[in-house]
Amino acid sequence: MKRLIHRVALKAEHLFDRVFGRTGKGRVIDPYIGYATPDGLVVRGRVLSKIARNKPAKGQRLLTNMRQMLSLFLTDEVKAVEVRSGDVTTKSDEEGYFTLHLPRPATAGWHDIEVIIEGFEDIAICPALVPRGDARFLVISDIDDTMIQTGAYVLWKNLWTSLTGNALTRHVFPDAVALMERLSQDGRNPVFYVSSSPWNFHYFLQHIFHHGGLVRGPMFLRDLGLSENQFITGTHGDHKGGSIDTILAANPDLPVILMGDTGQHDAQVYLDAITRHRDRIHAVVLREPGPGPDPEVKAVMDRIATTGVPLLHAPDFKGMAPETGLT
Repeated sequence: MKRLIHRVALKAEHLFDRVFGRTGKGRVIDPYIGYATPDGLVVRGRVLSKIARNKPAKGQRLLTNMRQMLSLFLTDEVKAVEVRSGDVTTKSDEEGYFTLHLPRPATAGWHDIEVIIEGFEDIAICPALVPRGDARFLVISDIDDTMIQTGAYVLWKNLWTSLTGNALTRHVFPDAVALMERLSQDGRNPVFYVSSSPWNFHYFLQHIFHHGGLVRGPMFLRDLGLSENQFITGTHGDHKGGSIDTILAANPDLPVILMGDTGQHDAQVYLDAITRHRDRIHAVVLREPGPGPDPEVKAVMDRIATTGVPLLHAPDFKGMAPETGLT
């Protein structure tokens, strides 16, 4: 049945592309935030035929917000395009994504990496983070209902918030801003964000983070596109668990604080991460949005507590920084 749905959805997407002319000849890079590994620098982005950057304004109409949000999904991805940074080249995949593996810079901090598309003069800047040598730990955090109020634990609330708001109306939790600033220690400790939101939201989320004052960090979002070999992606847990594994492998010497909420499946994802990386998980921090954890999530939280990994949970993050034991 899944194969049948996959084929039907793929044909529908191809038909949509032909009808609406999503075959633009332009080439432009949508840059994502990259990160360092022990041996190199991972630079990421997506090749599109064009990019429409919305400019939200306070008090703009509901229909304007909805139109701008829907436009984030109407992208024209360009495959098999050669992308280069310095002497390193790669090609965009079927959904337009590319990854460049570059030498690791000698200095820590943020690096602006110039990336070009062969045959086009425009230069894209893909930022990438190299952790400091004195970092004591790293933070991996969920976004929806952990950093930003979304209502993801109730489908209709999530959809309404996602489609009717803009980057200026989305509510960033002040206690999340304060906790992340305390944990990052002015950039000493790297922060990563893992979310099931689609990569189409990358620029949108950066705008929200900047406007709300959240600590900047590489994001690991989800590919919701269709391809010949893929029907959407794996589960919420597969994506988040795989991203956690990737981040820990890129920072093999640092313990990690995992942050999330009790509204979805973060507790189970983090319990599984503890099973795989028991010696790396320093603490789990969970916000309890809405009605709080249901019996199933409570049971998972009890299992986390039995592992010996400190579990901090409350309706907000106020006062939690000292309790992590690393600030």
